[in-house]
Amino acid sequence: MIRFLSALAATGLIASAAPASPKPCRDAQGRVVPCTQPKKTAARCKDDKGRFVACDKPGARSIPKS
Repeated sequence: MIRFLSALAATGLIASAAPASPKPCRDAQGRVVPCTQPKKTAARCKDDKGRFVACDKPGARSIPKS
């Protein structure tokens, strides 16, 4: 009985799908395409009052990423 259960467990492990490789990226038509890297986030800046502003404005200071 123990041999039967161990053999059953071994075949279950062999037959299961291994999640070793990531899923490929696909386009709208379903074709496999190279995956794109995630976009970098834009720099965030605050003015003297603490409101978010565009970083090219005078007096804007960059805030650290956390």
